[in-house]
Amino acid sequence: MPDYSDDLLKKILTTTKTIAMVGVSMNPVRPSYYVARYLSLKGFTVIPINPGHAGKMLFGRTVHASLRDIGMKVDMVDIFRRSELVPPIVDEALEVFPELKTIWMQIGVENPQAAARAEARGVTVIQNRCPKIEYQRLFGELRMGGFNTGVISSKL
Repeated sequence: MPDYSDDLLKKILTTTKTIAMVGVSMNPVRPSYYVARYLSLKGFTVIPINPGHAGKMLFGRTVHASLRDIGMKVDMVDIFRRSELVPPIVDEALEVFPELKTIWMQIGVENPQAAARAEARGVTVIQNRCPKIEYQRLFGELRMGGFNTGVISSKL
């Protein structure tokens, strides 16, 4: 897993306001659904991207087919897609959002070539991490289970 400083992750999570989440699911048991829900509840504007559900509503936001359809400034693109599908997503993000600050690839998602292209444009790239987990960890929202069993739960 790439190593990122807590200061960097905290800076990203405190300065980011709008997140385009590529690959979000409408299924409440899927990780992308509950990550989007959690971040929405924390005050982030989460714009869902999933061509199979375009036009539907999720957490009060219209689901878009692609990043091109958003029509507003985005600070972060959060990618819930397989690693081999990342390059065209990153390319589209760099084209559509000239002021993009961060590309975040979820746990299990890494693409060094796409990351290098984004970093060459001055975009911070986080790979193989989850913003929900990092938010909970960095802002003290992870709680130990009963009797210090080592079970981690959240206030979600």
